[in-house]
Amino acid sequence: MAKPTVAIIGRPNVGKSTFFNYIVGKRISIVEDTPGVTRDRIYAETNWRGRTFNLVDTGGIEPKSEDVIAMGMREQADIAISIADVIVFLTDMKQGVTEDDKEIALMLKKSKKPIILVCNKADEFGEMPPEIYEFYNLGLGDPYRLSAVNAIGVGDVLDAIYEKLPQQDENEQDPEIIKVAIIGKPNVGKSSLVNKMLGENRVIVSNIAGTTRDAIDSELENSYGKYVLIDTAGIRKKNKVEERIEKFSVMRSLLAVERADVCILMIDANEGVTEQDTKIAGEAHEAGKGIIIAINKWDEYEKETGTMEKYKKEVYEKLAYLSYAPIIFISAKTGQRVEKLYELINQVANQNAMRVSTAMLNQVINEAIAIVQPPTDKGKRLKILYATQASTKPPTFVIFVNSKDLFHFSYQRYLVNHIRQEFGLTGTPIRIIVREKQEK
Repeated sequence: MAKPTVAIIGRPNVGKSTFFNYIVGKRISIVEDTPGVTRDRIYAETNWRGRTFNLVDTGGIEPKSEDVIAMGMREQADIAISIADVIVFLTDMKQGVTEDDKEIALMLKKSKKPIILVCNKADEFGEMPPEIYEFYNLGLGDPYRLSAVNAIGVGDVLDAIYEKLPQQDENEQDPEIIKVAIIGKPNVGKSSLVNKMLGENRVIVSNIAGTTRDAIDSELENSYGKYVLIDTAGIRKKNKVEERIEKFSVMRSLLAVERADVCILMIDANEGVTEQDTKIAGEAHEAGKGIIIAINKWDEYEKETGTMEKYKKEVYEKLAYLSYAPIIFISAKTGQRVEKLYELINQVANQNAMRVSTAMLNQVINEAIAIVQPPTDKGKRLKILYATQASTKPPTFVIFVNSKDLFHFSYQRYLVNHIRQEFGLTGTPIRIIVREKQEK
């Protein structure tokens, strides 16, 4: 199922990043006693009482200048509301309730989303400090006391989050539904493709509120199967992301990738593969998703004999790590080859979820070893003892060896290519986990 999102919001310097780092168990966010230090979007997956969710550390809600306080406050609160299923409103008990806290509370109440009011910097053990009662005036229910620095009250806050997490969507539980994220730079035709897919081949279509405002899910059922199409905001270059609202738009897209089974990376035929395309593709690759590369606006591209094969070669040269991803040339505007996308989506989703028997896997690896002997170093040869598949989505294989140091990357790549040659695994990354014999 899609993991719910919990956003930590509040004024600058109330301890959001310290709280975030403690929960996720590692120092991801920058922590400094200066307002506005968290300038980029930070999120991580965490788990409490068996529920996994994405925790988002937002920058402090702060205006850009004194004359646009209300505008800046509203914008930041709206962003936090749009990405979150649950909102943790963090305040500073030592400072008490400020005018900014009151404004934030007012906007959050209008959102109708579950809100957990937390008073941080309650650093003393013992009875409830009297300062906390002032926070009842915000009208957000019982405040939770917290000392993020000393880890006091963290469990109580996590319990409150757990109680307010949304129930699992029935559609997310349906194994027949393939979730497809349309990703790419702005203005490459993502929304046009979604509209074309929904406009043609339509049997049942309904708009579902996604986990975020800008990643709208559209349910589609046709003769090829059941799908949820996730139309994402375009991902721009990082140095172009000046407004924080744009940064959260990027986060929405990355969270959409995480929810998807298959990602369609759209590239503008007239522009070719850009540096930003490689970064966007890398996000889907690292997430282990099935990937299809769709070259859009092919109807506008000037063609001659062999143009398509030449274009494919150039794409794979620039996206070398996506050599497993099929390429399709489409026009979202005219509908050219759009219908063929469904067969590709089904194929890639199946390959991403493929499970290989242990006996068959070891047979294929033994064949690969017979063709190309494992490497040696100082008279010691790598021995591959045993292999098994640990998981799917993506297919992940554990290989036990006599020495991890001898298992060079080049030989791992050779085995991966041989596994692909035997089993296909079109459109999906393959992960290899290397273990020495004595390791569990």
